[in-house]
Amino acid sequence: MNFLSRKSIETDYYELLTRIHAFLKPRTYVEIGIRQGHSLRLAKSAAARVGIDPAPALEEAPRRGTQVFAMTSDDFFARHNLPQELGGRPVDLAFVDGMHLFEFALRDFANLEKYCHRDSTILVHDCYPVDRASAARERTTQIWSGDVWKLIVCLKKYRPDLHICTVDVPPTGLGIIRRLDPHSTTLSSLLDRLYDEFVPYDYGQMEPDKAQQLNRVENRWNEIKSLLSAPACAAP
Repeated sequence: MNFLSRKSIETDYYELLTRIHAFLKPRTYVEIGIRQGHSLRLAKSAAARVGIDPAPALEEAPRRGTQVFAMTSDDFFARHNLPQELGGRPVDLAFVDGMHLFEFALRDFANLEKYCHRDSTILVHDCYPVDRASAARERTTQIWSGDVWKLIVCLKKYRPDLHICTVDVPPTGLGIIRRLDPHSTTLSSLLDRLYDEFVPYDYGQMEPDKAQQLNRVENRWNEIKSLLSAPACAAP
């Protein structure tokens, strides 16, 4: 991939995140997998921000009101009280972009949902893979989404109450999950069962009906905005 094409991918992807932040105007924001902090800096409206990454490499000092925790997300949720870190408020918007493996994304989602409210939004990167090779659990390609896409299939089956869509935005899609239920214990009570079912789940089982299986939507802002505007009680 040359520099121009890589820059184009980043522009498409970050443009959508920028629009979501500007539209939702979250008061609190949590990001798992902050890397250089590019997407963390998009949370301009939030009074409290939490960034979690075992090896953060921020290129700029974080905005005022931002706390960065240099640890895995599992360690963070085991050792910290997220609402307390957010000034006593629930999570308005979260972005999961950590380990590119299903079981990590599943735990991150389950842990975040506990601290959300019904109108919160959780974004998950890498939910619309390019092909089998880049969607594998072991990285062999430059663009690698891993098997995070399995989270969408899993949630559709075990959490039909959620409102789920996946925007087909380069490079590897963005999952948008709403109508959250902080009181749900379905996922946390079934973790081992879900690992057993979805870790071995093959790309070929999803590929023939990929768009429907992953609830694909076009990267059209007016349509995405309407999805983000739907009240928590609305049907998906």
